[in-house]
Amino acid sequence: MTAVTGIYSVRDTRNDMMERAEQSALEFLEKEYLRWSAVDREAGATIESIAELMRAGGKRIRPEFCISGYLAAGGDPDGRSIVSAAVALEFLHASALIHDDVFDDSAVRRGAPAVHAKYAAQHRAQGWQGEPRRFGESVAILAGDLALVYADIFMADAMPTVTAAWGELRAELMVGQHLDVVAAARYSGDPQLSRTIARLKSGNYSVHRPLLIGALLASRPDLAQAYQSYGLAIGEAFQLRDDLLDMFGDTDTLGKPAQLDLETHKMTLLLSLAIERNSEVRELVETPGTGGAELQRTLLDSGASDEVETHIGDLVAQGGAALADADLEPGWRAELISLAHAVAYRNK
Repeated sequence: MTAVTGIYSVRDTRNDMMERAEQSALEFLEKEYLRWSAVDREAGATIESIAELMRAGGKRIRPEFCISGYLAAGGDPDGRSIVSAAVALEFLHASALIHDDVFDDSAVRRGAPAVHAKYAAQHRAQGWQGEPRRFGESVAILAGDLALVYADIFMADAMPTVTAAWGELRAELMVGQHLDVVAAARYSGDPQLSRTIARLKSGNYSVHRPLLIGALLASRPDLAQAYQSYGLAIGEAFQLRDDLLDMFGDTDTLGKPAQLDLETHKMTLLLSLAIERNSEVRELVETPGTGGAELQRTLLDSGASDEVETHIGDLVAQGGAALADADLEPGWRAELISLAHAVAYRNK
């Protein structure tokens, strides 16, 4: 088998499993919607919000890394628990996105109104009692919580093998969210704190823990260290690309408001690194009323964005090196390196 044929083969297997996970999630949501709508017409509203978000697309990075970690470890492609775990990770991500949009006051997600914005608009249109904003945020919090319940329902298929890893993943995500909210409120450039947030919300949550869950379901705990080293490096690269896309991307391509982090001076990993390395950027950030466009221009002119691009390249190389001695199935070392490039150099 040639290297090229091998790569196509492993991708086809993973893609088939991803399709099974997608179908399983949407069929489950359809049944849940019908079940609860029979109780009351409004009872299915939160379920429909989750379904709309999942049908709108997304990168499916977490299920992809989970299934990849499983197959690279020699897991059975016909296994049921790995597909359930992949679905659980996507429900967890849906929960995080719905809540994130409330935290960030972001009105658009995947090209459509965010859940809280949608229901606030419905409240205003119907002339209901109370505050539209509070109503929209309440529905969004409940929808996000329900998605988390669904994540646990699906991950139950993988228990008790992944109990500890699943608990750690969820705890890390919640702690990372809290630190992110606090960092935005304090508004101080702290690269170490920003790295900690990026590790908890991206390195662990997006790459490392999904890979680990895959390895555990394949009965390969020996891969934990290699997957951790790879995952933390690629997770940081993923977050830095996310920050760059927010800074220089456009809303139509991203499916969410571009430059929102810049306008609100959110202390992203990118901005924190730029402050550490460039006094002009630090001065602008610390000046009240500095506009996002001015900050964007300074980040470009100062060369800070070029430095971050170089750092992303170093992280991708570091992630690849972490797999050098890992005992992986044929074709999977090359595929995991390819996947690292895909998430680190994506354009949306």
